Amino acid sequence: MMQVPEGYMKDMKGHLVPLEQVEELDLMRDDLVKEIVERAKATQKVLADFKVRAMADTAAFVQLSGEKYGVKIGGKKGNVTLHSFDGRYRIERAMADYIVFDERLQVAKELIDECIHEWTDGSRSEVKALVDHAFKTDSEGKVSTSRVLGLRQLKIVHPKWKKAMEAITDSMKVADTKPYLRVYERDEKTDAFKPVALAMAAV
Repeated sequence: MMQVPEGYMKDMKGHLVPLEQVEELDLMRDDLVKEIVERAKATQKVLADFKVRAMADTAAFVQLSGEKYGVKIGGKKGNVTLHSFDGRYRIERAMADYIVFDERLQVAKELIDECIHEWTDGSRSEVKALVDHAFKTDSEGKVSTSRVLGLRQLKIVHPKWKKAMEAITDSMKVADTKPYLRVYERDEKTDAFKPVALAMAAV
């Protein structure tokens, strides 16, 4: 990163601009943006530290609970739900698998296309649209896991379709597992649990 000498500011094009040539409103905007960003980074660190500690404490408690019965439990794996004694609060630790598909997904797509080609009566045009949507890729060239897996919910007994569903299943690989922590509080009026919002957009 280029060192900005004293008495200058760097603009968006990377040019050095003398401070006396920068309008006061631009200076005020720059100060505001940088101040908010610094506070955001500090808040992000607080949330990150909270997540690490809460996950560790939850895993330790699960382990402690297992030891009470002489069972050793893998503290980092598995979904866990904990309630406060009065039932007002609930904590959920969820381990979500990130699924990717190997080359057999393209085999499944070919088999499905062959099925649709055989169904020439036009009565299954909605299935063609559903399949095209399921295999549509995003800007990074990745398909939606949920949309592809949704094809397996269709009640189609055609043998080639069933073979395609097998290819989809065989192509699935767990690339990563991410932990999630959700905190809930029971609403006194509705008696339903509502999440304690930790995302900025939800606050």
